[in-house]
Amino acid sequence: MSDITLSSPMAPATTAPRDPEHGPQHGPEITARPPRVDAPRIVEIGPTGYMHAAFPQTTTFFSTWPDETRTDPAQGRHVPTFGTLPDLAARLADPDLDLVVVHAPASAPWSLRALGRTLFRRSVLHGALPLARALAPQLVRRRVAAPLAVLDFDDPAVIDRGNAFLLDRAVAYFKRELPADHWQAFTGTLHWRVPTPRFRRVAKNRRRMETLVPLSLGVPLEVFARPLPEVVPEAEKTADIFWAGRVKDSSTVRETGLGELLALRDHGIVVDVPDAPLPLDAYLARMARARLVWTPEGYGWQCFRLYESALCGSVPLANQPSIARHAPLLQGEHALYYDVEPGGLARAVRAALADRAGLARIAAAGRAHVLAHHTPPAIARHVVATALRLAAAR
Repeated sequence: MSDITLSSPMAPATTAPRDPEHGPQHGPEITARPPRVDAPRIVEIGPTGYMHAAFPQTTTFFSTWPDETRTDPAQGRHVPTFGTLPDLAARLADPDLDLVVVHAPASAPWSLRALGRTLFRRSVLHGALPLARALAPQLVRRRVAAPLAVLDFDDPAVIDRGNAFLLDRAVAYFKRELPADHWQAFTGTLHWRVPTPRFRRVAKNRRRMETLVPLSLGVPLEVFARPLPEVVPEAEKTADIFWAGRVKDSSTVRETGLGELLALRDHGIVVDVPDAPLPLDAYLARMARARLVWTPEGYGWQCFRLYESALCGSVPLANQPSIARHAPLLQGEHALYYDVEPGGLARAVRAALADRAGLARIAAAGRAHVLAHHTPPAIARHVVATALRLAAAR
């Protein structure tokens, strides 16, 4: 985990790592006080100070990152311990709070998976046992005085069973990999298979489904921390298409697509594929010098590369979307998409390169769209506005 200083005035110093059927159906009571959308008072619990980066003056952040060592109460940064959990509980019950934001844990703290990840970390050998951090999100089971928004940036396109209590308490559950049929987010977790008509008729389950909202993965904090990448003019581009990323042990979209991508070299197309991982600055520079950037899905459909490439002034080329998206990059306007069947990637590349002026137009529109909707501050503002609007509607 590395400390970074964001270049935006909305996002000063933060810490950011890179890469049922019955029960309570009501969230917290919502007061009639007008919400403060521009400067909301927030308590955030999670591994990354995402909201804290956007609203540093009004957000109190409790880091659940297991290896977190930085704490600065004067700057609103805390590390949950058994001694500070009562303070967190008191903050959650503060009636002057506007919003509580919890990052969805990958699994419940008492699950074998979570216990293994906690107990078998290298930091445990040095006496750091972060059990209190794993328990911090569970405090929203108690009294919470403000609406609850949940951020689920995890790869799987399903809701972990251990997060059902967050789904029941939330006014909005923002899900990065949200299936087009929102019901399928419960497949194999809150329902043992694809939810049946009977499951979908249950009022509690429908309320859960209607709480789901698409979430953009967006530009990562560590990229946003750097100066805005300069756009390379079309005449100065040195590659037709760029790719850098994990292929082995990743998705079949990448495994089958890479061979098709490399074969384009035999047709005079300049394909830039580094032989080794690149430092971040070099990675962004190589991306900016390419007309197209291949951005196939990995463990989830969204990846940082989709937004980074547009930010760098290149055109993202992704396989067809399989999820519901927030402020999507539209086909032919902000990005390009291809079919995964054999030949689909090659056809898309050749067609795109046949219209260089069109590519330049898409690149400019895509960069503007990402700056407007997919930077960390833009996503944070969207979370606040959406959660408070849905809370008011209740």
